[in-house]
Amino acid sequence: MTDLKDCRVLVTPTSYAMNDTSLRSDLEAAVGEVIYNPTEHPLTAAELAGMIHGIDGLIAGLDQIDAHVIENGDRLRVIARYGVGLDRVDLEAARRKGVVVTNTPGANASSVAELTVGLMIALSRNITVANQRTKAGDWPRLKGHSLVGKQIGLLGLGAIGRQVAHKVRGFGCHVFGYDPAVSREVAAEHGVEWLERDEVIRRADFLSLHLPFVPATENIINRELMAQMKDGVYLVNTARSELIDEDALVEALVSGKVAGAALDTFRQEPPGADHRLLQFDQVIATPHMGAHTDDSTNAMGRMALQNCLAALRGEEPPNRIV
Repeated sequence: MTDLKDCRVLVTPTSYAMNDTSLRSDLEAAVGEVIYNPTEHPLTAAELAGMIHGIDGLIAGLDQIDAHVIENGDRLRVIARYGVGLDRVDLEAARRKGVVVTNTPGANASSVAELTVGLMIALSRNITVANQRTKAGDWPRLKGHSLVGKQIGLLGLGAIGRQVAHKVRGFGCHVFGYDPAVSREVAAEHGVEWLERDEVIRRADFLSLHLPFVPATENIINRELMAQMKDGVYLVNTARSELIDEDALVEALVSGKVAGAALDTFRQEPPGADHRLLQFDQVIATPHMGAHTDDSTNAMGRMALQNCLAALRGEEPPNRIV
């Protein structure tokens, strides 16, 4: 069994221990040395490759962990993802090198679901436009849409999708969804009618995305599928930016096919003030903040810490992926 006092751990999520300082003290007491991200952003592959030498354990956020980073990790034994998504980790390179990869399933589900529902309400009631115009001295008469009786379509019925379903049912919504990894029976247990993907697209008044980013889901919301949507549909994406064809979304916003979109994730983060999607009043943009609550960061931090230390001790971590 490895003596943890011989281990060095790199922690890159800037919100680690932000709301629970015991996460920092527990980690520092367990291992020989802890190095924290010196920047205020997720690390690029080049930045991380320059820091990974001599590191035994990596508690990672949204950093780019490619094959070069993993190869540079001469002592690297575990990548403990602080979150769920694994699209920024080269899993095959980790397998080749014998590096354990873990994540924190379910830790941020409630927080991301809360943001999702908040964005639905903000879109349907024109809250951001009303705020901007009222502060500017105007007193606009804006029309909105109630959530009562609306058709909520979910693409992805994992922990977050299920939490969204639970919350919007309280508004009197009809919830249906698609997920190839979830059975009709399991969906029904969570109050969701399981439908084929294209039927979800056609019926939704609000379409909310909760799929992982894998090759099969890249640009899944494209021109072909948008053409099948109801006129005036609202689109919410708190999952991954790669799920949406941005060219197609711009066209749909211009035509009015999509009445409004709320986006918590972009291909380039931050997207920059000149990003074409940010030029629309009917687009709400948030800075990838779905998991940034006290409960979520505490849960992700504790799970990532447990996974990292277990792997360094040579034990089976609770949430191993590779």
